Amino acid sequence: MYNVCSQSLFELELAGCNEITEAGLWACLTPRIVSLSLADCINVADEAVGAVAQLLPSLYEFSLQAYHVTDAALGYFSPKQSHSLSILRLQSCWELTNHGVVNIGRYRSDRRCPRGAAARRYLSMAPQGDSELGQVHSLPHLTVLSLSGCSKVTDDGVELIAENLQKLRALDLSWCPRITDAALEYIACDLNQLEELTLDRYRAPPSCLRWRRLVYPPATNGPTQGPPARNDDKDTGGKSIVKRARVSCVHITDIGVGYISTMLSLSALFLRWCTQIRDFGLQHLCSMRNLQVLSLAGCPLLTSSGLSSLIQLRHLQELELTNCPGASHELFDYLREHLPRCLLIE
Repeated sequence: MYNVCSQSLFELELAGCNEITEAGLWACLTPRIVSLSLADCINVADEAVGAVAQLLPSLYEFSLQAYHVTDAALGYFSPKQSHSLSILRLQSCWELTNHGVVNIGRYRSDRRCPRGAAARRYLSMAPQGDSELGQVHSLPHLTVLSLSGCSKVTDDGVELIAENLQKLRALDLSWCPRITDAALEYIACDLNQLEELTLDRYRAPPSCLRWRRLVYPPATNGPTQGPPARNDDKDTGGKSIVKRARVSCVHITDIGVGYISTMLSLSALFLRWCTQIRDFGLQHLCSMRNLQVLSLAGCPLLTSSGLSSLIQLRHLQELELTNCPGASHELFDYLREHLPRCLLIE
């Protein structure tokens, strides 16, 4: 097995491999690997991330779902990865905090921006000689970052990301309930190349996909089948799920949407279950003429009148309005008429 890995393995995905030990993982990590995904492997912890950082100098994409990984794990990233790693997905890493985020973005002590105080705060909190924060590494070439489910990350962590990872093109902050409008201001001010922003609050299991119905534009030359259902749908499957989503998404308001609306590069925006967004926030969204994908699923305060204003977004290719009480059948007919090229998800 090791000989095969050493000669031909470039991508490795391990999911639910609870029997694999740290020694077994180390044996599989060959320098040629450029894409690595580790999910639900019970023995994956900080030391495993250290092995990845040490043994994979050419790593381009790293996806990690591990409940026992702490801030110390991100301190293992070294200059080996600073030029190669472009995609980093840290999903449901519950123990990660803003301290770990410091290790993703470089702290520049010569920067005199007032918001630079966030980095200084977290550096000053580290004990002397602490490997977690004493040596702050950077991943300056990241273009895709997901902190989905990293529920301890706050606005200060997003501030550090926005200041220091300005090449980001996609940022996923789903299920980060401590994020508020302030974080969106940091994102709007500094991430000028960002193309996709995700603020979802619930990721539904596959069994919930049956609650979703697609409404396609009318066919012009025969029946239109449309694309298959997306496998990342976040629709809900029951009242208990709806209640949970609403509790965790009360800090994103029309003010935050106003900040986002200034981002000219943004083409995909997911605001699912942001339950405080009202029609006033939609007025801001209507100024984002480059938007191609928009989700407002689970936003209960939006009315038919406010949603009808979305016809101003002429470049929309996909619009999701699942679980929006204001999205009536008449509204969908109106949207189909004025946005004939847009896929409507009801």
